Amino acid sequence: MARVYDVAVVGAGGFGSWTAYHLRQSGLSVVLIDAYGAGNSRASSGGESRIIRMGYGANEIYTRWSKRALELWQVFFDRIGLELFCRTGMLWMARENDPQTVATVAVLKKVGIEHEQLDRNELEHRYRQIDFGDIAWGIYEPGSGVIMARRAVQAVAHEAVKNGVDYLHEAVLTPVGSGRLKEIETPSGTKISAGSFIFACGPWLPKLFPELLGDRIHPTRQEVFFFGTRAGDSQLRPPQMPTWIDFGAELYGLPDLENRGFKIAFDRHGPSFDPDTGERVTSQEMLNEVRLFLGRRFPQMKDAPLVESRVCQYENTSTGDFLIDRHPDFENLWLVGGGSGHGFKHSPALGEYLTARIVGGGEVEERFTLTTKESVKKRSIF
Repeated sequence: MARVYDVAVVGAGGFGSWTAYHLRQSGLSVVLIDAYGAGNSRASSGGESRIIRMGYGANEIYTRWSKRALELWQVFFDRIGLELFCRTGMLWMARENDPQTVATVAVLKKVGIEHEQLDRNELEHRYRQIDFGDIAWGIYEPGSGVIMARRAVQAVAHEAVKNGVDYLHEAVLTPVGSGRLKEIETPSGTKISAGSFIFACGPWLPKLFPELLGDRIHPTRQEVFFFGTRAGDSQLRPPQMPTWIDFGAELYGLPDLENRGFKIAFDRHGPSFDPDTGERVTSQEMLNEVRLFLGRRFPQMKDAPLVESRVCQYENTSTGDFLIDRHPDFENLWLVGGGSGHGFKHSPALGEYLTARIVGGGEVEERFTLTTKESVKKRSIF
C-alpha cells in the first residue's frame, strides 16, 4: 500500500525545497518530488548565483520578506557548516528623481535596513572602476549580497531529506477532477497520497495547469553572461566591487565570485520559453548588447573575454507578485510560483509563510492570490 503523507510538495526548487523543509520542521510527514532533481540546469533555482537585496521600491512586504529570508538563509548555512552567502553589498544606481529608488530609500528607513545614500561625487570616489554616465546618485546596502543558488537549493533539499522528508525523482501528471484531491500520479504509475498537495514547480506550473495558468504565468528566456577579469585584478571582486542594479538601463551584475567571472544580464522579459525543450544557448545579438554596456560602464572590461554564459528563465505573473493560493477546483491543492525573476531570495520566508497557512490556517495576502493574476503584463515588482 502506498504511503500516505501529510503533505506532498511537487518541485524541489527554492520555493518547494524550503517549504518541504519548514513543513518537516513543523512535525508533518512530507514527500518532495522533482522531475529533474534539486538545482538542476533547467530550473529557475539552478543557476550559480542569485542576488539577495532588501530594496523593493514602495513594496514593503518584499523588503520585509527579504530581511526575514536573509536571516533564515544565514541560520541555515551556519547550522550545516556551509558558507553559501557572499556579503558583497548591494549598489543601486539611480538617475535624478528616480521614483523607484526614492521609494526604496523610504521603505529601507521604515523597516530599519542599514543603507547609505551616495551622491555622484561619493560614487565616483568609492568606485573608481565604474563610469557612472548619467547616474546621479545611489543607495548602498552593506548587508546584502549573493546566494550561491544551485548549491544552496541542493543543501536545503538534502537537509529536508536528512530530517525525514521522503524524496522522489519523478515527474507528476496533472491532477483531474475536483473537490478534495486524494492522490497524484507519476508517468511510471506511482501514486502519492497526501492530506495536502503543493505544486511549487516554477515554469512547469502553466504546463501542468494550462487552462488555469497558461495565460497567467509566462516563462521567458533569460540570458546571463560571465566575463573574464584581468589577471590579478581585484577591482571587480568583493570587497572593492559590490553587486549592482541599474533599473533605468534594465541591467544588473555581480562581482567576480569564486573566480567564475563578472556576471551581467538584462532584467527584462525575454521571449517565451519552454523549460523542458528550450535550447540553452545564448544569442550573439544579446551578447553584443551586453558587451556595449559593459565596455561603457566598466571601461577596463571593454575587451574582456566571455568565459561562460547561461540561459535560464523567469516565470512571470502579470505584476511580478508571487502566486500563493489554493487551486479553485481542489480544496487541498496549493499553487505556489510566479517568482518573476526576483523570487529566489525569498524562498525561506515564502516556505515559512506557506507552512503557517498549512499548519495553522489563515488568509493569504491578497496580492498573492490567483484572482489578482491577469493575462495582461504590467510588471510593477522589480
